[in-house]
Amino acid sequence: MARMARWCFQHRKVVVGGWLLAVVVFAAISAAAGSSFNTNLSLPNTDSQSAVDLLTTNFPSASGEGDQIVIQTSHGATEPSPSVRLAVETALKRVAEVPGVASVASPYIADGSTQISRDGTVAFARVTWNKLVAKVSKADAQNLIAAAQSADGPNIAVSLSGQSITNSERSGLGKSVVVGVLAALVVLLLVFGGAILASLMPLATAILALAIGASSIGLLSHAFDVASASIQLAILIGLGVGVDYGLFIISRHRTGVKSGLNYEDSAAQALKTSGRTVLFAGLTVCIALLGQLTLGVGFLNGLAISSALAVALTMATSLTFLPAMLGFLGPKVLSRRERKALTPDQPVVEGAGFSARWAHIVEAHKGAVAIVGLVAIVGIALPIGGLRLGTSQANTDPPAWTTHQAYVALSQGFGPGFNAPFELAGRVSGPVDAAAFGRLLAAAAKTPGVASVTPAVTSPNGRVELATLYPTTAPQAQQTIDLVSTLRHQLIPAAEQDTNLVVHVGGVTPTNIDFAHVLGEKLPLFIAVVVLLAFLLLVAVFRSLFIPAVASVMNLLSIGAGLGAVNAVFNWGWGASVLGVTGRGPVESFFPVVMFSVLFGLSMDYQVYLVSRIREEWHHQLRAETGGLRALGSAARIRNHHAVTAGQANSSRIITAAASIMVLVFASFLLSDHRLLQEFGFGLGFSVLIDALIIRSMVVPALMHLAGPVNWALPTWLQRIFPRVDLDGSVANSTRTDAHPATMS
Repeated sequence: MARMARWCFQHRKVVVGGWLLAVVVFAAISAAAGSSFNTNLSLPNTDSQSAVDLLTTNFPSASGEGDQIVIQTSHGATEPSPSVRLAVETALKRVAEVPGVASVASPYIADGSTQISRDGTVAFARVTWNKLVAKVSKADAQNLIAAAQSADGPNIAVSLSGQSITNSERSGLGKSVVVGVLAALVVLLLVFGGAILASLMPLATAILALAIGASSIGLLSHAFDVASASIQLAILIGLGVGVDYGLFIISRHRTGVKSGLNYEDSAAQALKTSGRTVLFAGLTVCIALLGQLTLGVGFLNGLAISSALAVALTMATSLTFLPAMLGFLGPKVLSRRERKALTPDQPVVEGAGFSARWAHIVEAHKGAVAIVGLVAIVGIALPIGGLRLGTSQANTDPPAWTTHQAYVALSQGFGPGFNAPFELAGRVSGPVDAAAFGRLLAAAAKTPGVASVTPAVTSPNGRVELATLYPTTAPQAQQTIDLVSTLRHQLIPAAEQDTNLVVHVGGVTPTNIDFAHVLGEKLPLFIAVVVLLAFLLLVAVFRSLFIPAVASVMNLLSIGAGLGAVNAVFNWGWGASVLGVTGRGPVESFFPVVMFSVLFGLSMDYQVYLVSRIREEWHHQLRAETGGLRALGSAARIRNHHAVTAGQANSSRIITAAASIMVLVFASFLLSDHRLLQEFGFGLGFSVLIDALIIRSMVVPALMHLAGPVNWALPTWLQRIFPRVDLDGSVANSTRTDAHPATMS
């Protein structure tokens, strides 16, 4: 790492020029190639996916994106007034002429009576696109909205629902990113003593990486399924970790400069220590993110690869572009005041002030601190017991959105279940199967929990019968989930008996239910794999069993606290209005998976930074001590206390600053109108806050004090198995026998 830092420092024009050229090249290629984002959720070996496959093959016009136009009149009537009907039918004709619209099912046709509420105040038209939702552009959706809302008038209110409509309502990330960057800059200025150029470097490094990352993700969308939200999530994660990585390296470089090192030696020392921490932490984040590939869900693969790419690029720019820029900065890495106060003979003093006092308090009251910290974390995590996973619906959209208005109107006119339609897709091979499908629809219409069932529609090739079923309960309700199970395990098997009929239950709501079920089954294995890999990496780095075990458990606790807080805010509504969150609803099904991946890696950043500083102190004492003190016992325990206290004092200021930046960056995404990004912004920000304030500042140091020399103990047979990873360069300066005096035999 030191050699690489020196090369980048000496060849800084080449390194900086190379990265800037990469930005231009990737942006040009991305602009020329465009993107091919795909938000379709593919769930192999599920009933809902079988319905999609059946319709795509045999009934293409019915497999496209489906939206609804909701018409609400100011007064009820069994028949609409001539003026209302004329206005609506004229608007629907305009909708049918919108490019990309395959069909429009008006409520005023012969079979459209089920599309009008009993009191006549609400009606809806079904719009089917000739393409999947991922291919419906924002311009397409806005054209549909404009055509439909041409019927708006004093007595008519038109609103629309559907995924493509929701996508068109969402704004960009501009405001959130700007606020996050400005907040991070303020913290960096405080940490770096007002050194403006040094404060800008972590931001510039992260933005450079994300510029390349965004272009690369667009290109990757041509190779495999990548959701458009992948770029937004990658920016959220990459901005947070990128600024932190820059903070770690620059703060260590500034310390070296203040201690009398020349700028090149200081940059080399920064990468030799904090740079290795960044490398290990970044790899851990990437491993945790890519662990989602083991779930076998295509939708998550795109999110995982995109986010991992963003982290890898921020790590690469931090380790190459940043030391090159430090060469350009020279003395300007310090503020004017710091340069004037700097004297060659006055070494820098770390760990002074509140950090040192707090570290001594933790040492003096280690047992109480550990208990208080653990109780606090468990208490915060308690709401996770009521965690409800699902998919948020339009009722959680901002009230001004047309999707929210359509949800409310449909619920008032037909009941909440009309926002959760099921698709019953039957494969038929003759009149007998078609008759059996008809009997199924009749039986389903009489089933408790079913509001209505539309008549069957036959595909052009005669091989598929399709009907829409509307439940009486909302999409997130347990009764709706139970109804899907009743259809699949009772009504459909009875209808299929003694026929060749095969029926699948599809649609958005059943797909979301299947998604939650698939993730619930695979989540334990996924967590086990990621935790095990991270544990093994930490064993190799710290030559210890206790430290990796504590890190794994603490990371799980911080994630649990974050999930508990997210459930309390987004599901229960605690403090939602204060945070700008609209509506109560379940936490997104895949949120725990992605949140676990990201947070497990981010938590490891602070764990590695903290313990590596403690480990530096431990090895520093080993090199300075004489024979008698190397024996196990009270002397070794005293040495451990000193190492933990000094390491915590020297690292806590940077950890606090890094966590503050990440919390502010993540919290800025609460300004987004995208509920998913709000969930991630709050969940990640809150978890990082708990991790830095309680886990790394209280619990981990206290437990390391209580463990004593066991912190650095590793059985001899494991020492031979695990490779020796010199994270901070301290081991290279001590002998094998000296490095681990607490080795267990």
